[in-house]
Amino acid sequence: MSELRVIISGGGTGGHIFPAIAIANALVKRRPGTKILFVGAKGRMEMEKVPQAGYEIKGLNIAGFQRGSIVKNLTLPFKLIGSLLSANNIVRSFKPNVAIGVGGYASGPLLRVAGFAGVPTVIQEQNSFAGVTNKLLAKSASVICTAYQGMEKVFPKEKIVLTGNPVRASIVDMKNGGSELTEEAFKYFGLNPLRKTVLIVGGSLGAGTLNVSVEAAINKIKDGDIQILWQTGKAYFEHCSKVAEGINQIKALQFIDRMDYAYACADVIISRAGALSISELQLLGKPVILVPSPNVTEDHQTYNAMALVNKGAAIMIKDSEAKLSLIGAAFDLLKNDAQQKQLSAAISQMGIPNAADRIVDEILKVSKS
Repeated sequence: MSELRVIISGGGTGGHIFPAIAIANALVKRRPGTKILFVGAKGRMEMEKVPQAGYEIKGLNIAGFQRGSIVKNLTLPFKLIGSLLSANNIVRSFKPNVAIGVGGYASGPLLRVAGFAGVPTVIQEQNSFAGVTNKLLAKSASVICTAYQGMEKVFPKEKIVLTGNPVRASIVDMKNGGSELTEEAFKYFGLNPLRKTVLIVGGSLGAGTLNVSVEAAINKIKDGDIQILWQTGKAYFEHCSKVAEGINQIKALQFIDRMDYAYACADVIISRAGALSISELQLLGKPVILVPSPNVTEDHQTYNAMALVNKGAAIMIKDSEAKLSLIGAAFDLLKNDAQQKQLSAAISQMGIPNAADRIVDEILKVSKS
């Protein structure tokens, strides 16, 4: 079997980087000896995270369009030309059998150049609302791996394969861990296993709106018999820990390193609506309240959330309404067993297991020998 050479390009956020690394790991597991090169944007988090995962990465001097800043956009044409030239050099020297784009600035120049060179290209779109880069690349792509149904609205129907988004292996392991893992999880966080538990998680950096919502309902929480596992984010932790001080019903942490344990404790989960978070929640099959972030490109978190809401698989509360109604909605849901069961059943039906392996199947089908 000939050596497989693969370029994986994109990044900018964890939502792009972690699926890319999961795909790389699945490729190496399936085809030991596969040579993988990542291409990212200089100064973005992939330049740090990818080497930590054990892979080589090259950076392009590329950036996105800055809304509201004419000055910052003046250098964009020059950066784009320079990135295309750098990408061309990378493709010519590495000689990939296939190039994969996961979204983000760097995937545009790299996949465009790879396509011109006759290299098959694969797009992985994590969201229900496709990003600009992936929409531009779709016409020349060999296959488009999606996590949501109905993507023929923006992509050529004959190229779409529903694969799901890769999720952390620990989440799958948690599903199979059973009651013993749940018991360990309550001990790990120092939570009461006899109390109903709400997990509030705003992504690795935390979410200001979710934190404000907890603070606004602090008396309701203090007087109730429901406990909160609250991931605040580093920037908010000092203030939030003071808010929670002396309240037995709240466990505030700046970061949760054992998300499998956190999910195991939860009866109801409050979360932002990032693509990877939703993919994990679909596999977990627990009742979810989604609060889409308004601070993301083209409001794609609202589209992600509505894809679930329209199937009766989640409750959505607007960011602007969360302060007044979020914690109350979570408490009401915990009192409604029938609604919890309905939400769990519906969200479980949307989960797609083994997404990384499904994506690898498509990569191997189109890779140039």
